Amino acid sequence: MTRPRTGGEKQILTAFLDQQRDVVLWKLDGLTDDQLREPMTTGGLYLLGLVKHLAGAEYYWLCEVFGRPAEDLGLAASDHAQLEPGDTTDSVLSCYARARAASDQAISEVDLDCTGTTWLGDTVSFRWAILHVIEETTRHAGHADFIREHIDGATGYLPPSNLPY
Repeated sequence: MTRPRTGGEKQILTAFLDQQRDVVLWKLDGLTDDQLREPMTTGGLYLLGLVKHLAGAEYYWLCEVFGRPAEDLGLAASDHAQLEPGDTTDSVLSCYARARAASDQAISEVDLDCTGTTWLGDTVSFRWAILHVIEETTRHAGHADFIREHIDGATGYLPPSNLPY
């Protein structure tokens, strides 16, 4: 999981986003369905809910705000971090994969200076939206790190490797 330190702006932004996406998914690796669904905070935060929330966030900020083709990801508009009765680990991970693919396509096709309108009526640039999604994903990668440590003691920012950094 190394990031390029040179390159075009989109390449670098995408690399930062991909690294945080991968950290979130790595935090789920090896856990049971029950562990992924177990609320670990007084507010009810749990790993699978974080992933579902991130799917909705990516799809909204990088696709819907900029008028990209819409796919029904099956996310409730009011609180897409909550699991519905039919949600499975596979369906949530598939939803996240589809949201990531749609976001990646948008990143490759939408100009960074293009503007979109949020549901509140605010105008944002695509550059701002990418940075916001990186911020959101990073915040929740940190949450996932704490939750995972609480579940089984596993810690770390990146999967183990033989790299010196």
